[in-house]
Amino acid sequence: MLSTSVNPSLDQAELAHAQQVLNKISRSFEHKVVGQTRLRETLLISLMTGGHVLLESVPGLAKTTAAQTLAESVSALFHRIQCTPDLLPSDIVGTQIYDAAQGTFATQLGPVHANIVLLDEINRSSAKTQSAMLEAMQERQTTIAGQVHPLPHPFMVLATQNPIEQEGTYQLPEAQMDRFMLKDVLDYPSPVEEAEVIRRIDSGVFLAGAAPAPVAGLADIVALQDAVKKVYLDPALINYIVGLVYVTRHAGAYIDPALAKLIEFGASPRASIAFTQASRALALLQGRDHVIPEDIKALAERVLRHRIILGFEAVAENIPVETLIAAILDSVQTP
Repeated sequence: MLSTSVNPSLDQAELAHAQQVLNKISRSFEHKVVGQTRLRETLLISLMTGGHVLLESVPGLAKTTAAQTLAESVSALFHRIQCTPDLLPSDIVGTQIYDAAQGTFATQLGPVHANIVLLDEINRSSAKTQSAMLEAMQERQTTIAGQVHPLPHPFMVLATQNPIEQEGTYQLPEAQMDRFMLKDVLDYPSPVEEAEVIRRIDSGVFLAGAAPAPVAGLADIVALQDAVKKVYLDPALINYIVGLVYVTRHAGAYIDPALAKLIEFGASPRASIAFTQASRALALLQGRDHVIPEDIKALAERVLRHRIILGFEAVAENIPVETLIAAILDSVQTP
């Protein structure tokens, strides 16, 4: 039997303050971003846990606007990196520049040194450039000419992928995909939401200088991250999380064999860690000081879809990974 770690409990004052801050950020986010409720939830979970997010959608679904709006809401430093095949690792992490007047080299930090970093179309950059992000995402630091430079705190990476155009792209290796806490897939807005986008453009909401004042600071985000760690996660739910991840690795014994054979590799322990951290953040986002099974189920697709590796038969038969995740959820008894 697994036992939960000993964490201090979240008192009502901390819970109330967290709700106040989150409500302010949500309202500020909705000032510019129409709809996209799940995207807002995903970004807030990432911000509250210090995790990273991979977003997949066709162009034009407000991914950049969402990231920038979130950064503006919390007074965070935001940098956007447009990934291209000729992008070099030094273009991201930084480099040393020779100062002829002084006869010395000066370090110039790259755009990854920000609180919120948007890697637009990450799969368009080469494997070498993609790997330059591993140290930043995992160790929260960069190394330039042998010198270590810590990244700002808080820090999160929001990477995007375009699923339509695959020519000239480089598939992300599984080791790097695993370092994204969540992967979300965005859909088109409804007609009502799209009409609202047009109305807001006409009203000047998206003009330069029209952004609302920040509603929170980086200290508030650090406080939220501390509060998330105090959200209660029952040992039975820890076992439930571990059980779900275990089934991804031994699917043949638990789900329909026709579906199980489509899974080539299951999820790593990072999936269990992501479930644990993200479910606590989701509970706090919904005003609770404890996790419930529905939190874990709501996160299952976002935690597992990029960690379950499917074989060629799944691609040939056009079976989405979400179908397998649903079968895995059905196979494990809810506590």
